[in-house]
Amino acid sequence: MNTRGERETEKTTTMTTEKEIAENNEKHVTDDDPKINYRGWKAMPFIIGNETFEKLGAIGTLANLLVYLTTVFNLKNITATNIVNVFSGSTNFATLLGAFFSDTYFGRYNTLGFCTVTSFLGLLVIQLTAAFKNLHPPHCGKESNTCKGPTLGQMAFLVAGFGLLLVGAAGVRPCNLAFGADQFNPNTDSGKKGINSFFNWYFFTFTFAQMVSLTFIVYVQSNVSWAVGLGIPAALMLISCVMFFMGTKIYVKVKPSGSPMTSIVQVIVVATKKRRLKLPAQHSMISLFNYVPPKCVNSRLPHTYQFRILDKAAIMTPQDKINPDGSAADPWNLCSMQQVEEVKCLLRVLPVWFSAIFYNLSIVQQHTILVFQALQSDRRVGHSNFKIPGASYFVFLMLTMTLWLPIYDRIAVPFLRRLTGIDNGITILQRMGTGIFLSTLSMLVSGVVEEHRRNLALTKPIGVQPRKGAISSMSALWLIPQLALAGLAETFSAVGQVELYYKQFPENMRSIAGSLFFCGMAGSSYLSTFLISLVHQITAKSATGNWLPEDLNKGRLDLFYYMIAALEVMNLGYFLLCSRWYRYKETDSSSNLELNELPKQSEIGNA
Repeated sequence: MNTRGERETEKTTTMTTEKEIAENNEKHVTDDDPKINYRGWKAMPFIIGNETFEKLGAIGTLANLLVYLTTVFNLKNITATNIVNVFSGSTNFATLLGAFFSDTYFGRYNTLGFCTVTSFLGLLVIQLTAAFKNLHPPHCGKESNTCKGPTLGQMAFLVAGFGLLLVGAAGVRPCNLAFGADQFNPNTDSGKKGINSFFNWYFFTFTFAQMVSLTFIVYVQSNVSWAVGLGIPAALMLISCVMFFMGTKIYVKVKPSGSPMTSIVQVIVVATKKRRLKLPAQHSMISLFNYVPPKCVNSRLPHTYQFRILDKAAIMTPQDKINPDGSAADPWNLCSMQQVEEVKCLLRVLPVWFSAIFYNLSIVQQHTILVFQALQSDRRVGHSNFKIPGASYFVFLMLTMTLWLPIYDRIAVPFLRRLTGIDNGITILQRMGTGIFLSTLSMLVSGVVEEHRRNLALTKPIGVQPRKGAISSMSALWLIPQLALAGLAETFSAVGQVELYYKQFPENMRSIAGSLFFCGMAGSSYLSTFLISLVHQITAKSATGNWLPEDLNKGRLDLFYYMIAALEVMNLGYFLLCSRWYRYKETDSSSNLELNELPKQSEIGNA
């Protein structure tokens, strides 16, 4: 039996051990640091819980935002659509800034903690606009002339909520996936399996949150009360905050080590300075600076012949000085070939990323304009009076993804692997190209369905919606085929994009890789806003009439869809050209020239 003194000693030792673990977990860690106590699966309930409730809160508000702006704030369809697109684009683009500040100054833990709380405050502000009558305009009457828009103060309060959500999304979206992966040791088999399982759980929670938000929460907002329906996401976000901070003591907190953006800028600046120098005609790697830090987290990359002008950043001149450890004395005058090749990885991806902007155009329309299609269609289920909310139809896109992904993984990939000999069945770029093709079909089907809906609305209406026009007798379930095609496109192209950015970027650029995906979505939202505004202005003065009026029955939304389909066809051609040019990243630990071997002093003079 332990004596009191022994128990006190054991207690003190335990407290000291826990303190040491906490201190070690907060140090700047590397993948092979033996002092770090990785508690992956113990930390997962808090991280997955935070992720689930955060997605439920954010998506629960944003999913039905278009309807909220048109019915509660009395905004016109075009105005509301553009606001949603600009807000969506801004939140996605802000992830690039969030990734930069996280990697450079604050670290992922601090960024996630601050931005999760900020998201809660943003959702609370938006909920207050529905709860208090003086924070939104009065309800419209049946006549359009009795409808008043929001005041400047009401819009300012709403925009303040949007601003808080934007700040929250800027930090949460690029950091949560990487922070979860930080909790596992990537150099052990169990750690690698844990990271893969976490990725699976991450996408599962995202899909789960989408489906719950698009069904239950949207139904409460549309049929019960906007104040209650927006209060639920705010409450869920508060739970998300609590869940995140409950796991503080066991998290591995990687301190910021500087943004890789600095290295990218250095390569461009130095290559510009040395643009007049000539590269060696023979043995191209000779006289090029090949230093790699001893604990570099990035895989060593072999020399490639694309973007050779950047190789000039690694040309060593007599003026370039070297530190005793082999590094460049002035990184703004000399860069290593490893840095140059890392920048090339980024540049090779950019043309493909540009194609993804146009691909997402079709998906953006299913988020926004499809809602107006649904509202002017027969949304009744069978012979009952129950109506599916307009924003809830997007759940069919998510259902298609949920059903197809396991089929693709378990059946399609093994079958394709036998045909092609490729581990994944098809290459990443082939997967993305298939998605672009399916998105084109989705837009063509959307145009055909809209033409049918409009004809029935003009000939066989079943009612009239205030301020919007006749309701078509076409069942809104006819919108499912275009959503299913869009869902299939996402399983190919969107998942392919994430895989491409994650695998083709250097390891220290994976925060940028995650934000690049969201920046592509941002570009699509901005492009959609531009196209909608342009088409609305041009066609308003045409003989055929406005394609996108307040009442879709008086417009030609089908022609707008066909225009998007034509853009997708041209984008597919551009993407095929990019695919032929693209070269996948290769790692080379034993290339013909060791990257950490410095050139001889006699070779420096030949530069």
